Amino acid sequence: MPEHTSNTSDVLIIGGGIIGCSIAWRLAVAGVKVTVLDRGEPGSEASWAAAGMLAPVGEQVEPPVFSDLCIASRSLYPRFTAEIEEASGQTVGYRSDGSLLVALDEKQEEELRQIHRTQTGHGFKLQPLTRAEVLSRAPQLSPEIRSGLFIPEDHWVDNQRLMRALVTACRRSGVQVEAGCAAREFLTEHDHVQSVTVEGGSCFFAKTFVLAAGCWSGEVIGWRHSLLIPCAGQMMEFEVCRDLPFVVRAGMHYVVPRPELRVLMGTTSEYRGFEKAVTARGLCSILEHTLRFAPQVAECRFLRAWAGLRPDTPDHLPILGYGETRNLIFATGHFRNGILLAPVTAEIISDLILKGVTHRPIEAYRPTRFSRESRRQ
Repeated sequence: MPEHTSNTSDVLIIGGGIIGCSIAWRLAVAGVKVTVLDRGEPGSEASWAAAGMLAPVGEQVEPPVFSDLCIASRSLYPRFTAEIEEASGQTVGYRSDGSLLVALDEKQEEELRQIHRTQTGHGFKLQPLTRAEVLSRAPQLSPEIRSGLFIPEDHWVDNQRLMRALVTACRRSGVQVEAGCAAREFLTEHDHVQSVTVEGGSCFFAKTFVLAAGCWSGEVIGWRHSLLIPCAGQMMEFEVCRDLPFVVRAGMHYVVPRPELRVLMGTTSEYRGFEKAVTARGLCSILEHTLRFAPQVAECRFLRAWAGLRPDTPDHLPILGYGETRNLIFATGHFRNGILLAPVTAEIISDLILKGVTHRPIEAYRPTRFSRESRRQ
């Protein structure tokens, strides 16, 4: 491997979203020389487009082993955000006020009862609410709501502020962040990656490589039909007159409070390749469902709309750890839980690099769970 070049590092991370930057920052703090390559601006894809909900209890993540991982990562968030704020000098809008699930029909009421039964059985404290109790906590919600379920242990963060702070923390810690640097191909020898080529022909060298490029990871690794499946989600933002005290969700639709009297409304789930257009159909769907339980937003000022691409996998679980190439580690495929899983993923990957082992069980997420045959289909 070449020496004395700015294109050489101890660890090279492909992907500058919240996963890649969280890993980079943790490694840099430990004294590792890290380079991050991003095809655009760091944090400008799925990490920017998300709503920032940290809701493993209310969303009842499956299977149980994955739920445990999500809950563990949520537990890491207070320290994680505090350290990022200190390192960057910026606030990230982390809030631990809980989330409110509401039911508008009998089907949703049964879903809330099922969540309550399951999660109280796991030891979590959830609070069933009548319609009157829901409206006393949030009078701006609709009287059509039949019942609710308050989840104190579901939190949220302003993911856009978090990304800005995280990139700043990385750079202050010595991470070399290369924006507009799209990785194209790994150059391997035997069972080791020697370097990665980027658009324009330059090569970057490292001892260890981390693939954290979200939906675009398959293009770099050379999977013909990628196991990373783009799932588009559309979002809207409004300026409101009165702040919501917590996240409110009915089914897959939600309203998330933001600073400066703003709210986010989402979302859609669309498998249409790498297209992330904002569409009339998508926005109408969001409005139709969210205005049923948050009607006050109908009179509020529209600010913007956007879409992002979640990196899904065939089993909807992330891809973590070493595969068949000895110095290439996967940290991708987080689907709808990239923001939530950032702290625990950074812990797992940095421990694998620094210690050679992680105490977290990750067998369910190994890239080798997908056969060679499935990658060539």
